[in-house]
Amino acid sequence: MKAINSNIWKCILFAALGFTALASCSEDAMDRVNEDNDHTTSAPAKFVLADVITSTAFSNVGGDLNTYFSAYTEHTVGVDNQLYNAEIRNGEPSVASTFNNVWENLYSTLKNARIVVLKASDEVAANYTTKGIGEVLVAINSALITDAFGNTPYSQAALPELKDGKPQYMNPDVDTQEAIYQAIMKSLDDAIVDLPKGDAKDKVGSYDFIYKGDGAKWVKLAYGLKARYTMRLLARSKNREADLQKVLEYVDKSFKSIDDQAAYAIYDANNLNPLFGFQWSRDGLAASKSYSDKLIERKDPRLRRFFCIGQDHLPKGSKRVTIQIKGADDPAFLMAENGTATSIKYHYNVPIFFYAQVCPTLLMSYHELLFLKAEALARLNKTAEAEAALKEAVVAAIANAEMGLKGAFKAPTVAGYGGIEETTEAITEKEAEEYFDKNVKPLFTANPLREVMIQKYLAMLGAFGESTECYNDIRRMKALKEDFIKLDNPKPFPLRAPYGNSDVIANPKVNAAYGDGQYVYSDPVWWAGGNR
Repeated sequence: MKAINSNIWKCILFAALGFTALASCSEDAMDRVNEDNDHTTSAPAKFVLADVITSTAFSNVGGDLNTYFSAYTEHTVGVDNQLYNAEIRNGEPSVASTFNNVWENLYSTLKNARIVVLKASDEVAANYTTKGIGEVLVAINSALITDAFGNTPYSQAALPELKDGKPQYMNPDVDTQEAIYQAIMKSLDDAIVDLPKGDAKDKVGSYDFIYKGDGAKWVKLAYGLKARYTMRLLARSKNREADLQKVLEYVDKSFKSIDDQAAYAIYDANNLNPLFGFQWSRDGLAASKSYSDKLIERKDPRLRRFFCIGQDHLPKGSKRVTIQIKGADDPAFLMAENGTATSIKYHYNVPIFFYAQVCPTLLMSYHELLFLKAEALARLNKTAEAEAALKEAVVAAIANAEMGLKGAFKAPTVAGYGGIEETTEAITEKEAEEYFDKNVKPLFTANPLREVMIQKYLAMLGAFGESTECYNDIRRMKALKEDFIKLDNPKPFPLRAPYGNSDVIANPKVNAAYGDGQYVYSDPVWWAGGNR
């Protein structure tokens, strides 16, 4: 009997051990189910860089910030849904949900740009050009974040290194804009040192969608950005004359022609320019009366090129998407009044750039650089040099605009619906020069700085993503007590963007800074004279 009992207990023991082993094996198998064994967990820096460049251009430079700011700057008028609310200042400028998508994308892109810098530094043979490109993109996205939101999480946010698989800081501190700008300038300085050193192996090449791995061109962009950001900080400068001289030095080391500008130009029938994608699906924007009034005042040839008829006013039986109007005397000339337009689609004229499906997004344009040069010279009272620089800037801006127009006339989706009827001739370089000599020069002579800033304002309408820079210009001019750009919307001008809802909810520090959101009307960002 003892032997039998002994054998039974041995069987039970072995069975228990077997079940334990089986359970252990099952747990291991289940753990492996949640692992991605088919993809690398450590992508080379150049692959990450391709994503950073795309998200920077498409979502951050060309996306929601630019769309809303185009209405704030009166490049456009909001006539439907969220953009109409933004136009009449009904919630959208202050509610935390307005910019939440771009808020999250900006921080995600910044993190990935920092990962590029880290990976390019850690690879066995350091890829310095890739690292330098990452540093430039860190600077661009950092500036987009702080220019829009002011004091914001930065030094403890969007960090590439994790702690136990989690972010190092769950509720990152809010950094001052002054400190963030110091980091931006350092990032550009580091890039200028790193970019010429080249990539030792695994070169970035075609994964760089801007310059195909040409470090020298990225250096030019870095200097152009230093010029942009130095001018941005002018109201906070302790020595304005010295900083204006720095702007000129940086400009001299930057772009030499339109071919150098930082253009993300891989849009096609499937990869849509972001402004086109928004307007084609939403039709929420219309042409701005205050903008067209400035063209009319100058008898500007762009007036005959920039606008199309509202689709409700197309001739009966027309098979076109729309028709280009010929100017202020055209019977179809109908601009939306800023701040008081009716909320209605397809009624008002629209900028032709809304149809620019294949127009590039510009991280920085050649004409912006030339306007910075003209502004610096005008502020330094070097009037003759400023006039020459402004003429060059205006001619370059018109040439760039004509390139954008081609993005509308050659838009594959638009063509499939009948296209745009082009009723006017392109503005040639000769005509642009004659326009400057006859119409712009007298206004420049009367008030050099004013006309520089108005011409820059006019140049930044388009599908290039430049309304954000225009918004920054208007705010820094307000800080300098300069009222050069007349805006007609009677509603309060938003001085900044509200923080993103995801962090207003999740981070008590951001929540405290946000409050009820009404600070967007009362508190300028630091470089525009505020304290946060």
